[in-house]
Amino acid sequence: MPARLPYTGNDEADELLASEPLALLIGFALDQQVTVQKAFSGPWDLRRRLGHLDARRIAATDPAELDRVFRERPALHRFPGSMAAKVQALCAFIVERYGGDASRIWREAKDGGDLQARLLELPGFGEMKARTVLAVLGKRFGVSLPGMAEVMPRHPTLGDVDTPEALASYQAGKRAYKASMRAQGKRV
Repeated sequence: MPARLPYTGNDEADELLASEPLALLIGFALDQQVTVQKAFSGPWDLRRRLGHLDARRIAATDPAELDRVFRERPALHRFPGSMAAKVQALCAFIVERYGGDASRIWREAKDGGDLQARLLELPGFGEMKARTVLAVLGKRFGVSLPGMAEVMPRHPTLGDVDTPEALASYQAGKRAYKASMRAQGKRV
């Protein structure tokens, strides 16, 4: 297991992503329409504001209170209300399916296909997000299951990011790819 995932520029937030499986999944839930740094700082900020990062307690929080916590300045996301609901739904699913232990998603998977299916069941996780989580789990956390190679993405992902410089390179490549897609008139 890595000591940190260099996604935020904040050592404490990066360490939390590596040490707390729920933080990693919340970071991925928040990783849309904001920078990687903002998305993956969210779990650390949320823990600081709530005083915990416990799936059971987050799932049981009054939705209006969680919305308020997400909107507190600076807001945890560009769309704080929507993301508060998504994070609460994610936590509720993890409580219901995995007893509140997010690591069971990969610890109990029988193979790569099963792990991919488990990730795709998570609220707010589509194919691209699930494959990126697979890459992070395989490349950064050493999760090795039969058939894992078949479900791993072949393109660069956050799973390839192991330094702040690698993150900058990854983000530059992603921006260039999106610009090329827009130039072709494709939706990104």
